Amino acid sequence: MSTTEGRAPGQADEARRRGAFSSRRVFILAAIGSAVGLGNIWRFPYVAYENGGGAFVVPYLVALLTAGIPFLLLDYAIGHRHRGSAPLSFARLRRGTEGLGWWQVGICFVIAVYYAAVIAWALRYTFFSLDEAWGADPEGFFFGEFLQAGDVEVTADIVPGVLVPLLLVWLAVLVIMALGVQRGIGATSLVFIPVLVLAFAVLVVQALFLEGAAAGLDALFTPDWSALASAPVWAAAFGQIFFSLSIGFGIMITYASYVGRREDMIGSGLVVGFSNSGFELLAGIGVFAALGFMAQAGGVAVGEVASDGIGLAFIAFPTIISEAPAGALLGVLFFGSLVIAGVTSLVSVIEVVISAVRDKLDTGRLTATLLVGVPAAVLSLVLFSTTSGIYVLDVVDHFVNQYGILVVALVSMLIVAWVLRALTGLGDHLNVHGRPRVGAGWRVLVSLVAPVGLALVLVFALRDDLAAPYEDYPTWLLVVCGWALVLALPLVGFLLARLPWHAGTHLDGPPPGSDPATPLHATTATDPAPRDRPGTGHDEGGHR
Repeated sequence: MSTTEGRAPGQADEARRRGAFSSRRVFILAAIGSAVGLGNIWRFPYVAYENGGGAFVVPYLVALLTAGIPFLLLDYAIGHRHRGSAPLSFARLRRGTEGLGWWQVGICFVIAVYYAAVIAWALRYTFFSLDEAWGADPEGFFFGEFLQAGDVEVTADIVPGVLVPLLLVWLAVLVIMALGVQRGIGATSLVFIPVLVLAFAVLVVQALFLEGAAAGLDALFTPDWSALASAPVWAAAFGQIFFSLSIGFGIMITYASYVGRREDMIGSGLVVGFSNSGFELLAGIGVFAALGFMAQAGGVAVGEVASDGIGLAFIAFPTIISEAPAGALLGVLFFGSLVIAGVTSLVSVIEVVISAVRDKLDTGRLTATLLVGVPAAVLSLVLFSTTSGIYVLDVVDHFVNQYGILVVALVSMLIVAWVLRALTGLGDHLNVHGRPRVGAGWRVLVSLVAPVGLALVLVFALRDDLAAPYEDYPTWLLVVCGWALVLALPLVGFLLARLPWHAGTHLDGPPPGSDPATPLHATTATDPAPRDRPGTGHDEGGHR
């Protein structure tokens, strides 16, 4: 269905002004592109291995069904019904909650600044794979020759080998963002997601034929059923779901606002949720098959070579590539997949900020892209193309993920469920065109089960960080780039919420025409003001 089909003239004009996905298929691919990122490839396999192996599937599926998909549908409902960026959607939900949206925008801006650097590393390593430039010492090459990392300090010493690919990443992303929702984000997803799945499938098949692959898969999938009695294992499952689904920090709210009003958002959420988990399982098979080969080649147990994050991608995998037959192809597929997955995720993260600026200031797409993208690119180049970039990135990533994304997700969920009591209205909106229908069970999951799961993740994360300094970094670095940043984000968010919206912005409840198939009074329990009937020609959001 066209995104403007069946709309009143004013609604169609608004869709053209803000941008819209041309079809449900494009939206689903864009949402999958956002969800499938670096964490799926380099985080999930190790988390599963460390938390019960095959037994981890049980808490993982429980977390997906009781917290991940229900929260994903909550984000969809907020954005799809209120037709705006995260700040505008929260403002339309209730004026005083706009700051939650800007808090999410701030988190996305920070993530975009450092996430681009990892994509730049993967881009460079895609070409390094061709001649195995790291030689016999991948770890020494990565930290020494490539990143030129010295002592733990903040410096202004530029590393040209990082600066150039980082600049290329930002140029590519800014072009995509300037092209708009459909011609930029949508078209990129239509091409990149099938290519990503195909490339990674070929990588997995190649890895499965390596000697020792079976040992790696045994290590990953052999169940340790005793792990199911461990609270940290369940916390790890809930954490993995929230980290990988791109929920709770504005992305899915923003993307849902670009979807046609009559689309099935519940069915779309199920497709996105299970597709994301399917890719994680595929990543686990490929990664541990390769690690099994590495363990056999080194004459050690799989557990001695298993790792996650940067260590897996830029140290373990180069070692595998150097020893494996057709290693160059394996390397190009692996690092190329990281680049593609990273770009589709970065595009979604930066779109949260661009969409918010456009809604707040009523600017054009190109203007907002430059207002957001240029400062983000400059900060990224200044902070992460230097010899200290790896240390700053590691600390910022840890704290923003643990205490940025998870805290704002928990707070927003509790406010929507218990303070605004808006879940009934949001569920009614999803049910207008969605199947299967959501009801009391969904409301219980969003208001009780998901918050408890998130709180559990935060408790264990805080316990670990208070017990010992993260990675033994100096206190000043943890305070400045970690705790202070996390505390500043909500403060800045609620300060930005005090700035006025441009003239004509509709803020009192959902924009006219929110639910074309049902009376508006049936869509929420929190909107006190009467509104015009749908289809009367009013613009979405009351814009001029």
